[in-house]
Amino acid sequence: MSSGTLSPSEGLAADNAVVFACFESSGQVYGIDVLQIREIVRSCAVTPLPRAPELIEGVVDLRGAVIPVLDLARSLGDEVAEDTAATRIAILEVEGMAVGLRVEAAVDVLSVDAAAIDGPPALATQTGYDAVRAIVRRPGAAPVMILSLENLLESVYRSALETAS
Repeated sequence: MSSGTLSPSEGLAADNAVVFACFESSGQVYGIDVLQIREIVRSCAVTPLPRAPELIEGVVDLRGAVIPVLDLARSLGDEVAEDTAATRIAILEVEGMAVGLRVEAAVDVLSVDAAAIDGPPALATQTGYDAVRAIVRRPGAAPVMILSLENLLESVYRSALETAS
């Protein structure tokens, strides 16, 4: 996946439609390309990893696989919300790795025409902002920010370097 604007061939394409799973974190809706999602499970106990990078909450054992879990709010610099009945862990495939992403809620599956997808504003990208790789415009509703999962992993790597210093 590219870190720029999405093309109609990314996501589940049918008649130029792109499909995103939408999640809530800190009152904002974020989208992830459904092709990067293995499954979405109810939140469960996360076992902390001693001396792990700051952004890794810990690991879960999911059907015999140990998967690292990140909290979306924490990864975006927000306060981590308490677990509720709506809290989910999205199991993602990012750069060949399985990663769990804890979110406040799974809220929607959004199928949009590729023409409704824009890149982040130039001012944001020129200043180094790359947490969001695309924005979906929705008439009568707030835009949905499409996350750059690659950037999310880079944040984990950077937090590991800061921890080691």
